[in-house]
Amino acid sequence: MKFHALSTLIAVMEHGSFASAAEQVNLTPSAVSLQMKQLEAYFRQPLFDRSGRSVRPTPFASRLARTVEKAVEDIEALREVNDLALAGRVRLGITESAQTTLLPRAFAAVRRQAPQIELQIDRGTTPGLLNDLKAGTLDVAVVFRPTTGGSSRLRWTDLGRETFKLLVPADLPVASVAQVLREQPWIRLDRELVAGRLAARFVDTLAPNRQALVDLPGVEAIVGMVAIGLGVSVLPELRAELLGAYPVREVGLGRQAPSRQMAIVRRATDAGNRRIDAVEQAFREASGTI
Repeated sequence: MKFHALSTLIAVMEHGSFASAAEQVNLTPSAVSLQMKQLEAYFRQPLFDRSGRSVRPTPFASRLARTVEKAVEDIEALREVNDLALAGRVRLGITESAQTTLLPRAFAAVRRQAPQIELQIDRGTTPGLLNDLKAGTLDVAVVFRPTTGGSSRLRWTDLGRETFKLLVPADLPVASVAQVLREQPWIRLDRELVAGRLAARFVDTLAPNRQALVDLPGVEAIVGMVAIGLGVSVLPELRAELLGAYPVREVGLGRQAPSRQMAIVRRATDAGNRRIDAVEQAFREASGTI
């Protein structure tokens, strides 16, 4: 079996046909077909169903392509003649909060310092992004550190801490945070999110067994509801642009205020990958940690 056949398989899976893949890898369709037959002989099972007018990949072909994709990409990177050039794709996962705060400045830093790096950006929640990172479908992620657990397979670099605040309508008088939480409708951030669980635990300490008016997965939706007087909420500190766009204000929660740690995380086995180093450096610069 030749290494190039694996690259060709990935191209076939991405482009959907032998002919389209042939253009991508600079081969003829017949040469692509021959490489696929060589792979089938090596693994002793079919990779494609050829009974119809077009070939369709088998489940084994999909599994094989997923298994070798990252390895093929890394091996190809080692073949670059000019290793000093920071070039290639970096698959970045990022939470919604970081996407609207750190990402613009970090993206600008990457474009300035390593313009040949291509960022492929996927948005998600912290648990999902960490799973994707461990599975190899992401190279690096900007997430919030889980309150418990962790993995020796991952390397964390802190980017800053966000403190939670009580969000109220701009004209609502606040003498006591506990009193507001007991008397005003509570608009709760979804507890599937790390921030939602932290906020809910804090509310429970001041207003035990408090029932929420509604659960919402997005911060901006909550801000909009608070702005028209539907209730109050406990949220991570808002960015200035969002806070200034609505008639709301933030109230400090005192020494017991929850907080969450934003971090950039990568696989420990990727130590020394200069493309990921460059992206990490850009986010550290954007967060002011360097």
